[in-house]
Amino acid sequence: MTPLLIIMLILLVLSGTGLVIFILLHSGKGTGISDMIASSMYSSQTGTGIVEKNLDRITIVLAIIFLLSLIVLMIIYPHGTISAA
Repeated sequence: MTPLLIIMLILLVLSGTGLVIFILLHSGKGTGISDMIASSMYSSQTGTGIVEKNLDRITIVLAIIFLLSLIVLMIIYPHGTISAA
């Protein structure tokens, strides 16, 4: 395994895990984990908006990293070219 393969696989796993976590943090119709966190941290509606915007930004960045690392792995290592030994 080459260092590039190891780095790209680690990046893919970390961004995928982060993507799942941050998607689950998003609120669905006002009853989500982010609403519970935001309501305990902020008492006004503007605080909730800021938390949601930050969650959106982080989720988009993680999705872009995930897709780019997946595309790089597909280009550099086409199907059947990675050897275990």
